[in-house]
Amino acid sequence: MANREEIAKWLQDLQKHICSELEKADSGALFTVEEWQRPEGGGGISRVIQNGNVLEKGGVNFSAVHGATPAFLSTEKEHTLSPSGRAGEGLFYATGVSIVLHPKSPMMPIIHMNIRYFEMSNGVHWLGGGIDLTPHYINEADATFFHQSLKQVCDKHNPNYYTDYKKWADDYFFIKHRNETRGIGGIFFDRLNESLQMSFTQNLAFWKDVGMAFAPIYTELISRNKNTAFTEKETEWQLIRRSRYAEFNLVYDKGTKFGLETNGRIESILMSLPPLAAWHYNYNPKANSAEAKTLSLLKKGIEWVN
Repeated sequence: MANREEIAKWLQDLQKHICSELEKADSGALFTVEEWQRPEGGGGISRVIQNGNVLEKGGVNFSAVHGATPAFLSTEKEHTLSPSGRAGEGLFYATGVSIVLHPKSPMMPIIHMNIRYFEMSNGVHWLGGGIDLTPHYINEADATFFHQSLKQVCDKHNPNYYTDYKKWADDYFFIKHRNETRGIGGIFFDRLNESLQMSFTQNLAFWKDVGMAFAPIYTELISRNKNTAFTEKETEWQLIRRSRYAEFNLVYDKGTKFGLETNGRIESILMSLPPLAAWHYNYNPKANSAEAKTLSLLKKGIEWVN
């Protein structure tokens, strides 16, 4: 089994690869690189792009942190994180890559990916992650391409993974107070460990393939949509949809909570927030508009792949 240093090195290489591919696709801006240290243990590398031809703001962040287990993690019902089950006991190590990209054009979707490895001093360890897409305007052909690409990755490793992890994404990326999904979902998984079906080594191979799928998927979406014209009205809708994205990340996202609760670097944690967003009071799009169509598709259980 790969050790945590090998996993962290692979993640750093993935970060560099994705940034290189995104710079080629954007062709107008480069990522800035900033290394940071966490006083309690560990640190990371933040790579941020701004004001590009395609990407208005985006980050591809790597972290590897360790220290005393945060008390809130021991309330997670899937696992007892400390040997005694008491909050805050034991040591943890966590490493991962987290990505959020906010494009300039409302015709380009926001995308998010996170893949992470977590281990405890009592021997508990697991993999987690996923990719999801948040279009400002839902293009059904792009949605099918996105989900088909993820299904191919899943099917290579386990015939149940796409169905199971798509549902998990639908449930996780759901804005309860708005009664709508954040976007068109994708796949989401957590606590992936050895099971009767898959060993840790097999799941690690799946996890890596999820990470490697990111660049070809999003650069294809850039190629499809970067030259599509848009209006001021569509830009205003983009700002409204960005506000929903911000609401989810600040209210529900576990990664944001983990970073804040473990004294992570605040600029890297809140990198996921858009540069601009808008909150209009009681906004409702016109009936039969493109905006209304998008809202009608922000619900769980849509099958984008036949």
